[in-house]
Amino acid sequence: MASEKTNVMRILDQKKVAYVPHQHAHGEDAPDGQTVARLIQRPTHTVFKTLVTQGASKRYHVFVIPVSRELDLKKAAKAVEEKSIAMIRQAELLPLTGYVHGGCSPIGMKKALHTVLDSSARSLSTMGVSAGKVGFQVELAPEDLARLTRAQFASVTEDF
Repeated sequence: MASEKTNVMRILDQKKVAYVPHQHAHGEDAPDGQTVARLIQRPTHTVFKTLVTQGASKRYHVFVIPVSRELDLKKAAKAVEEKSIAMIRQAELLPLTGYVHGGCSPIGMKKALHTVLDSSARSLSTMGVSAGKVGFQVELAPEDLARLTRAQFASVTEDF
């Protein structure tokens, strides 16, 4: 259980969204998503990373995908009706979202950005996402996350 509350947890409390907090140890650098899944003892297909992109239109889009998968840029662009999309530079993340690399959550960004949840989340009863700070995760129902972030579901990961 997390001993400290992040802003994401406060937002979930305020919106009366059920969640399970998780806290894990980390070093100077944020651990990769697969390591996070292992640290919180959850299967990698149930722990999701938050990726921020910019489209050819200059609009920003957020993609929430399993830590074990890679974003398919063509599928992602199609899902948000862009000609193309690209990952934003790490230096742009904090000013745009209010979050640092490794602690970026789809919940509580500075501005509401167009958000897409990978369709694999639909088959899960709960999914884990960053709680907005390195070392903290929240586990919640995909439908609750979609409602809270006004997200759409789409298949946006690479086929294996």
